[in-house]
Amino acid sequence: MEPWQLQPARDLGLPAPERWRSLQRESGLVESGLRLVWLAVTRLFFAGWNRLEVRGRERLPAGPPFLLIANHSSHLDALLLAAALPLKWRDRVSPLAAGEVFFERRPLAAFAAAVLNALPVWRRRRSGGAHSLDELRRRLSEQAGIYIVFPEGTRSRDGQMAPFKSGLGALVAGAAVPVVPCHLQGAFAAAPPGRRFPRRRKIVLTIGAPLTFGTVANHRAGWAHIAAQAKQAVRGLAPVAAGKSEASG
Repeated sequence: MEPWQLQPARDLGLPAPERWRSLQRESGLVESGLRLVWLAVTRLFFAGWNRLEVRGRERLPAGPPFLLIANHSSHLDALLLAAALPLKWRDRVSPLAAGEVFFERRPLAAFAAAVLNALPVWRRRRSGGAHSLDELRRRLSEQAGIYIVFPEGTRSRDGQMAPFKSGLGALVAGAAVPVVPCHLQGAFAAAPPGRRFPRRRKIVLTIGAPLTFGTVANHRAGWAHIAAQAKQAVRGLAPVAAGKSEASG
């Protein structure tokens, strides 16, 4: 057994705005407490207002690291996936969010980092702030994280599922990290584009069997293969009646 050593936090000394955007960010007691309250409240809200039903929870891996992937049709999606996970993992769960949307303005960046524990993915290169998928990949393993990823890259505007982008493959190709496909039914009806407060519509989250891509080569062809396999797995979880409205593509 190696002797215990005190290690300084990776984000020690970073100014607040830089810390919120950093992939070296670590959670403190305040952030952990905020997430506990936030998740408890969102769980109660979804259970009461949207009658959230989670199917296949037993298929979740025993522990991190792993990824949750799903179709993306509303602003509720990341919150719904996080609400389905055990509270003990709250400081491990990180939705991957568009940096230009969630991390440019200070109040929103503080909320995204402290409460949602989101990590930025920059769609355009920005001075001193571009984070590569390689960095995200290293963090996932080194910090035993749980990433919430929407491989379509953006929300659907009509409820139909778009092609999955290859960035998912760059995160997991050649790595023994489980990828858990999920399907959200009813989220688009509850919160379509332009809707500020969710409608009272039932939402069903179906969790599928984990996939692994440890034998897939970490290059563009491998990434495309992973994207195709992942989309097929997510689409396969959709109820037949929902196939045309929220899961086809």
